[in-house]
Amino acid sequence: MWCPYHFINGGLDQLSRHLEISIDRQSRVPIAQQTRDAIRRMIEEDMLQPETRLPSSRRLGIDLGVSRSVVVEAYEQLIAEGYLVARRGSGTSVAPSVRPPQDSVLATPQRPVTARWDLRTGGCDASAFPRQEWLRCVTAVISAAGPRELGYAAPAGLPAVRQAAAAYLSRVRGVRARPDKVMMTAGFAQGLALLCTVLRERGHELVAVEDPGHPGERQFMSRAGLRPVSVGVDADGIVVDELYRTGARAVVVTPACQFPTGVPLAAHRKAELVEWAHRVDGFVIEDDFESAYVAAADRAPALQSLAPDRVVYAGSASKVLAPALRLGWLVVPYPLMPGLEFVRSSRDFGYSGLEQLAFARFLESGAFDRHLRRVRDEMRKRREQVLDDALRVLPGVRPLGADSGLQTYLELPAGCDEAALVRAAQARSVLVHGGQYYRVRRGDRPGAVVVSYATVHRPGLSRAMEALGRAYRDICRGGGGMPIRWKHRRPALDACTRGVVDA
Repeated sequence: MWCPYHFINGGLDQLSRHLEISIDRQSRVPIAQQTRDAIRRMIEEDMLQPETRLPSSRRLGIDLGVSRSVVVEAYEQLIAEGYLVARRGSGTSVAPSVRPPQDSVLATPQRPVTARWDLRTGGCDASAFPRQEWLRCVTAVISAAGPRELGYAAPAGLPAVRQAAAAYLSRVRGVRARPDKVMMTAGFAQGLALLCTVLRERGHELVAVEDPGHPGERQFMSRAGLRPVSVGVDADGIVVDELYRTGARAVVVTPACQFPTGVPLAAHRKAELVEWAHRVDGFVIEDDFESAYVAAADRAPALQSLAPDRVVYAGSASKVLAPALRLGWLVVPYPLMPGLEFVRSSRDFGYSGLEQLAFARFLESGAFDRHLRRVRDEMRKRREQVLDDALRVLPGVRPLGADSGLQTYLELPAGCDEAALVRAAQARSVLVHGGQYYRVRRGDRPGAVVVSYATVHRPGLSRAMEALGRAYRDICRGGGGMPIRWKHRRPALDACTRGVVDA
């Protein structure tokens, strides 16, 4: 006999169509064991998600036609095995960590629970999300929504939203954008996936990437059917002479604030990159995700403004609002737009129209500008604090890049083992990536650590840097050099940016 169980009001009702517990009363296997095995299987096969609340032992016993003690025995064994947890007043639930969550290929892995400070790149300060302003925009949009707004959106996005995005990007980043060249996406990852598909259909097999660069993007491109090839980065940005030798006709770059070194793409390199794109009949994908955190005095117009027929401009709200919004945009050369729209329409019906409209209202009301001013000022203060602390507790390190972005690239002195420092930091409850994490080619360049300040507030940053400093002293024989005084920090940084980052 099998007995389907329809869960009620305890968090499982929406999964009831797909769940059943089968009890064979003719079997020699005890009913408690059958119950335990059925629940364990549903957890292991992801039919029951972490923290899902289960029915009470009395309720499940009634529905299965067995005594309550049978269910209690099954629950207790699963609790002992770590599959379930019991909390006073909350009943029995699936354990939160039965199976570790699968991370996005473009995201930084979740930190272990034993780590106190996470200084790895990839996150944003979700606590800064402008909840009230966003809620006002969503409320206004829903109140005014008619049949057209509540219907399906065009694959490239709603016309009014594309218009608002084009106007904003033209005003703030100098992007040469007409609304019909804008495509709204569910984040940068979806935009990159669409571009990879279109490029592959146009005969591309390779895509060049910066080295050091984003390891998640390299994996993502490989899974999308393109082979990433690395191109070195120096103090002026990507080395275009190397780019010619790769044979690639597409390249992904971060010109406003190179990730992770922080160096901006020099003007002469921008000109060389545009010339390369024309010569090879290729395209540049400009990932502009950190431009919001570049100081206004240092922020140059987007690379796309120099060659809108050869540069795909890509941005998202993940680092400035929240990754959960899944909100991004592409400004695309006309030859690529038909292919993108075709691929998009064959995969989905477009990004949520209501969220698009809320974002458009957020832009047009000035709320986005106000939010960016707040978070930019906060990140500037965190960056200055990290640099100050680094030069005090990590004597001998060389900060690279400009005063921008969400992380600081700290080159280590000779004799300081990068991998050993990362391990020593973790032992002191600090998670940080070494420079090698971002590189394709090892080469003979100095070791480094990349310190992100995106997710840790200033009081925590100071304590994290102190802990990192203790790990550094353990590994680097007491420091390996004299600290640079704060009053000399600017000349020291300027000198560092003239050094070679990669060759």
